[in-house]
Amino acid sequence: MLRWILALLLIPFLDAVLLGVLVTQFGAFTWVGMVLLVVLTGLVGMLLVRAEGRRTIGKMQRTLAEGKPPTNELLDGGLLIAAGAFLLTPGLVTDAIGFLLAVPLTRIPIRAALKRFVIIPYADKKTGGFASGNVWTFGFPDEGPARSGDSGSGSTDGGTYDLGAGDYTVDDSDDGDSYTIDFGDERTSDSGDDLDDDPSAR
Repeated sequence: MLRWILALLLIPFLDAVLLGVLVTQFGAFTWVGMVLLVVLTGLVGMLLVRAEGRRTIGKMQRTLAEGKPPTNELLDGGLLIAAGAFLLTPGLVTDAIGFLLAVPLTRIPIRAALKRFVIIPYADKKTGGFASGNVWTFGFPDEGPARSGDSGSGSTDGGTYDLGAGDYTVDDSDDGDSYTIDFGDERTSDSGDDLDDDPSAR
């Protein structure tokens, strides 16, 4: 936060130094001429921001009509608002920053850098990767590819067992309505009470 405050204080200081250098070093420029130059750049910049704003709104409407999210157009709108604020602030440095944000030739690279280094990392941090699609679709990030380690039976968390093909046998009865699963060392039974009490034999 302190960096942004220092940057905001540095811009008026650079404006004052630049105006002083131009007036003292170039005799053709007077204080009245410098004021008129600042006012003229501000007016031209505001006309440019207004034209670019209308063009951005038209692009946003076309993008919405196509069923696409107007991400770039929204960023352009934010940059144009910032450009208008800089152009309304008296000074040559602020006018230069405003023109950089208003002209499409320089605004598009600024928008791309802002989207890549600020917007996407912030959105990923808040949504856990869902904004850019950088999410885990299988397992967990801290786990390895295999949890049991081998093909044999192994206990995992929550009472879940990973059984191999040779760890159990299924014995179908003749009527086809019931079956028995034999886990080797565990006792299983076909009786009704024992079968109901054994959840692993269902």
